[in-house]
Amino acid sequence: RNPIQRGLNEGLSIRAVVRRIGRSPGTVSRAVRRGLVGETYDAVQGREEARRRRRKGVRKLVAGSILTNAVTHAILQRKWSPEQVTGRLRMDYPGDQQWHVSHETIYRFIYAHPAGERRRALIAALCQGHARRTPRTRGKDRRGPLRNIRSIRERPVEARDREIPGHFQLRLDQGPLFNV
Repeated sequence: RNPIQRGLNEGLSIRAVVRRIGRSPGTVSRAVRRGLVGETYDAVQGREEARRRRRKGVRKLVAGSILTNAVTHAILQRKWSPEQVTGRLRMDYPGDQQWHVSHETIYRFIYAHPAGERRRALIAALCQGHARRTPRTRGKDRRGPLRNIRSIRERPVEARDREIPGHFQLRLDQGPLFNV
């Protein structure tokens, strides 16, 4: 915010300030609009306004709350997964945001629980029942390498046209499913 104030005090336009500090024009324009004191921009005022507007995080699953008791009861007694608990709460209380809690929040609540019998029981009630959560790996190619593969361009002419049956079959003797 200070570079914005300096640029505007030097008489630069918002676009010139944007080029100088490398931010989006919309972001800088919004910051200027929110930090105006009269006709001039004040970085301190902008910072205070941003701090005031920042949303406070609300913890829904706190010890002893009715929601927490309902969630733990559903997991321990009914053997529901966090996804099932979330879905049921949304069905039972469609208009009440206080009862809407995401499955991820429930998982975090379970795994952040202090060590003890209740934590062990909650983790054991989950489908996987692991003591730790393992993050999903994305983008990893799990297929095995194909060996001794000929290029598609090396096919005979009659195979390229696919006129003769048998020239467009798959190689099922290679790849990850071969040893299944």
